[in-house]
Amino acid sequence: MDYSIVVPAHNEEQSIAPLYEATKRVFDALGGAWELIVIDDGSTDGTYEALSGIADADFRVKIIRLRRSFGQTAGWSAGFSAATGDIVIVMDADLQNDPEDIPAMIQKLRDENFDVISGWRKDRKDTSALKIGSFIGNWIRRAVTGEKIHDQGCSLKVYRKEALQDLELYGEMHRYITALLAWKGFRVGEMVVRHHARKYGSTNYTIKKKLKGFLDLLIVKFWIQYSARPMHFFGSIGAVCIIAGFLLGGTLGTLWLFRIIGLNGRSTPLLAVLLVLLGFQFLLTGVLADIVAHTYYAEKKPYSIKDTKGF
Repeated sequence: MDYSIVVPAHNEEQSIAPLYEATKRVFDALGGAWELIVIDDGSTDGTYEALSGIADADFRVKIIRLRRSFGQTAGWSAGFSAATGDIVIVMDADLQNDPEDIPAMIQKLRDENFDVISGWRKDRKDTSALKIGSFIGNWIRRAVTGEKIHDQGCSLKVYRKEALQDLELYGEMHRYITALLAWKGFRVGEMVVRHHARKYGSTNYTIKKKLKGFLDLLIVKFWIQYSARPMHFFGSIGAVCIIAGFLLGGTLGTLWLFRIIGLNGRSTPLLAVLLVLLGFQFLLTGVLADIVAHTYYAEKKPYSIKDTKGF
């Protein structure tokens, strides 16, 4: 298989047919074997029925239907696991990404020996609020991760299959795939792509998702900087608490020994003990929690499939 196109869809009934037609037109002209993998992320409209009709008529269209809405990251992860193409393309189902940009992105990937090409929506057709939020989000992501990509939030990306192997995704991690891949040593490039106004439905991005995305950014920052040496991070915080506890306890003990102050009825000694215990607990709990989380997601996919079609 030459190309796998992965498209998560949630309540995109009206967009499915034109998306398929545009994708088919582009890849039939491009040549080579291709498959379109659409992940129905718990849609409550007629998205699955629209997809099923297309899949019945074209064996290259495959459907993964999740039991409920697990989010875009889970959709991407399910699609990546099912993809068999040497090159994997990801885009949204809302028709805002333009499949006509994909051949040029694939060409750039091959000609310049990149592992990933990320789209850059330089002329976004979104509301001012979304544009401002995206600008701030991209600035924060670049500052935290050190990544140079202008538009990490653009879903339209082209990957070599090997870049996606052993990639662990959960939460809202789909936003930071390029940062994670760059950290692993893959070459990441970008290309200006077209962006269309949404024709049907409304955006699925909410303040809650943005907050989750920010929290995941902190995890990515930790994973990039401390995954090989988590003790440096947790140990530093734990050491500060422990040293502060011993200093406070030592100072109180010295003052009590020379009868400068009395300790009866004071809560300060308890604070010193608490700081020491907190330091050890923070150290051990943090390291164990991180190890358990990554072990869990390495062995268990963060989604549940209801059924499949075309595989």
